[in-house]
Amino acid sequence: MGWKTELHNAKLGHRPRLKGNWERDGCFESFPDLVERLEKEENYQSYYIDEETTDIWRNKSIPSILDAATCTREVFRKEYEEQCIPSIIKNIAAGYDGGEFVGAWAAQDKWQIKALENDDVLIERRYKCGEDDYEKNIKVKLRHFIEYGKENQDDSPLYIFDSSFDDDRGKKRLLDDYRVPSYFSDDLFRLISESRRPPYRWWLMGPKRSGTCVHIDPLATSAWNTLVVGKKRWVIFPPHLSKSIVKGNGLVRNDEDDEAVHYFSFILPRIKRKASLMRGIPKYKNFCCFEFTQNAGETIYIPQGWWHAVLNITDTVAVTQNFCSPRTFDKSWLKTRSGRKRMAWKLLNALDEHGYPELAARARELNERDDFVMKYDPVEIEKRQRMERQRKKDSKRRKDKKKEDASKRTRMDSPTSTADNV
Repeated sequence: MGWKTELHNAKLGHRPRLKGNWERDGCFESFPDLVERLEKEENYQSYYIDEETTDIWRNKSIPSILDAATCTREVFRKEYEEQCIPSIIKNIAAGYDGGEFVGAWAAQDKWQIKALENDDVLIERRYKCGEDDYEKNIKVKLRHFIEYGKENQDDSPLYIFDSSFDDDRGKKRLLDDYRVPSYFSDDLFRLISESRRPPYRWWLMGPKRSGTCVHIDPLATSAWNTLVVGKKRWVIFPPHLSKSIVKGNGLVRNDEDDEAVHYFSFILPRIKRKASLMRGIPKYKNFCCFEFTQNAGETIYIPQGWWHAVLNITDTVAVTQNFCSPRTFDKSWLKTRSGRKRMAWKLLNALDEHGYPELAARARELNERDDFVMKYDPVEIEKRQRMERQRKKDSKRRKDKKKEDASKRTRMDSPTSTADNV
């Protein structure tokens, strides 16, 4: 099967309603104008609707620009992570981490597109680039995807977003090409098994015009994203803004898709215009957003709860991971205990066993505060089992009583036997 056939089938599976017509909006022709405009602007753009909002953020640089060659772990965690300040950290891929040189990432060379084309193992592996309507992964060969990236004219191309490192011995080599920065290495979810935790790390290859639409990361995790090849455009919104605002509810035309290229080209400008017009309305109070371009070699830190969307303005290769930090534990625990019940119970035990007793105590304190019952707590399991046994006994007792009552009525209603009348 050639690359055109494989990618055609992948597109039909991923967005079947387009019926293969992925070029209908002409974004291939208009995209260079968008890129030219972005490159002419100052890179770091802040948008506030009024002076009150400006004052709130006046003393905070969003995103903060840091250098891994000089920024220590302690400074980052105290001044940026604990304060939930989005940041751009330079020189991590170049080999710096926590204020010292620890060795450059092999990815800087191995993940260049030409190098990937010459990698006999990786080029034949299959990578996830979408899902069908039944949430089944759609995968294509890297060799075919690279050819597609060179020649496609799609409005919003397919985007490799692959997390199956542990399922494929060949792709597992990618883990050797980068190193989790020490700023983000204290990941509480690492205390539970790889099979139990949800997907959390992805290798990304995105053609220009591809991207991810606005979202927050699951289970109140934070995220980091290191770009090895190309340029990405980001927009981020603080956590207090509602989903309906950042999604542009009511501002999306019927013929527009929920794709990054449409969001950055059309929907985001409308959101900002409406926010300006609606200033003074409680829903839009303190509306603001921040836009910037990420360059190769830079690492983006997105704190928990921050909305973000990303558009690849050139062909890109990157790696990203989500993590649950001890310094932002409370919100992650609240989301995990309700969204991943079995995982939450395992995490609670792991916190006790692996040196985080204060966080285990905090989790129990939050549960008690909210009168929250953990489904997989053995005490609760035994309680539910006792209740179920009692329910079955009561049900059997009621059924037996009904049978007995029915039998009595039958005897009372039956005619007197002939022998009794003699």
